[in-house]
Amino acid sequence: MPYSKTPIWRDDIDALAFQPTDHTGLCMVHRRAFRTLLRTVPSPQECVDFYHTHSDAFQAAARAKVVRADVADTANFHLTSRDVARQLKN
Repeated sequence: MPYSKTPIWRDDIDALAFQPTDHTGLCMVHRRAFRTLLRTVPSPQECVDFYHTHSDAFQAAARAKVVRADVADTANFHLTSRDVARQLKN
């Protein structure tokens, strides 16, 4: 998946997937994380919409996790609601 600002919903893992800037792996955010962030049981489209509204925070959370966890450039990884919430406060 070449770098794209367009996230995709993965029904097979019930998560949103996007490619962080300057990273060739994918970052996934499960619907449970969105449920915590939105305080409701969101539809896949509501998750995608929330990502679009807060894409800078998701990208910042992904960058922070790559650095903090020393994620390899090609590795896929997950963000938790806490990872995203930290960036929403900034």
